[in-house]
Amino acid sequence: MIAFGPVPSRRLGRSLGLNHIPPKVCSYSCVYCQVGRTNRLRVARRAFFEPEEVWRAARAKVEQAQAAGERIDYLTLVPDGEPTLDVNLGRLVALLHSLGRPIAVISNASLLGHAEVRAELRGADWVSLKVDAVEEAAWRRVNRPHGRLRLAAILDGVREFAAAFPGRLVTETMLVAGVNDGAEQVQEVARLLAQVRPAVSYLSVPTRPPAETWVRPPSEEVLNRAYQQVAAAVEHAELLVGSEGNAFAATGDVAEDLLSIAAVHPLRREAVERLLAGAGRDWSIVRRLLAQGRLVETDYAGQHFYLQRLEH
Repeated sequence: MIAFGPVPSRRLGRSLGLNHIPPKVCSYSCVYCQVGRTNRLRVARRAFFEPEEVWRAARAKVEQAQAAGERIDYLTLVPDGEPTLDVNLGRLVALLHSLGRPIAVISNASLLGHAEVRAELRGADWVSLKVDAVEEAAWRRVNRPHGRLRLAAILDGVREFAAAFPGRLVTETMLVAGVNDGAEQVQEVARLLAQVRPAVSYLSVPTRPPAETWVRPPSEEVLNRAYQQVAAAVEHAELLVGSEGNAFAATGDVAEDLLSIAAVHPLRREAVERLLAGAGRDWSIVRRLLAQGRLVETDYAGQHFYLQRLEH
């Protein structure tokens, strides 16, 4: 299926997904990939679907959504492979703009060393770039790149793209326990992100069955430390560790609201106290959530932080 949705997305609202690359045609074979190992590792760009075919599928879905009264906030190129491998990417983005919705592209950034790829991506309105590691050994272990890729060229391309992109740029860093979640590894990522200056830097962990069974998310303590490191380097950092649900919606249930916020931003103790006071509730709610294992307390730089327990 080329077009699917619209589906809820914490980053993009209501997103109509477009799958314009055949499954598992990718430049990476990430250990955490939810669609399994890459069986067609590629770096040479080529044509896959005709842009007009993808455009027609998108138009049909947009018309169906309009007839049903469904909102579409973005048309999102999010295939089961790397979208920039499509040599027709620029033409496809231009065609999709005629449907009157902003265009999003979720990329692993591996081909940004090529000027033509950067130029084509600049036609999108919202771009997400993967930055899992900037240290060679960690990059090779977590992303398992095609042998012709060079990390230095990718990182230079990320910097160049960020400097010229007129739209909204975000980054995503997937943390895997024991692979790329070390303090110095995360600090190097944070240094790069400080140069890139994304609108939002997302930190995520494996929450779905990964390509390799040994993959595990980091502990809540490590995740909080990584969040604090990245948050100190960029304007806005968020955790992306739970379901798409209602992470930003007030439910009227202070316990659920606390968990939802703590799934996005680790909360200092005083922030939790203010939330409880505003709802006219006391600390017993926190004690209950801790006892139930739904909330975790951890320390960083002499401060107590609370975050939602990860699904291990």
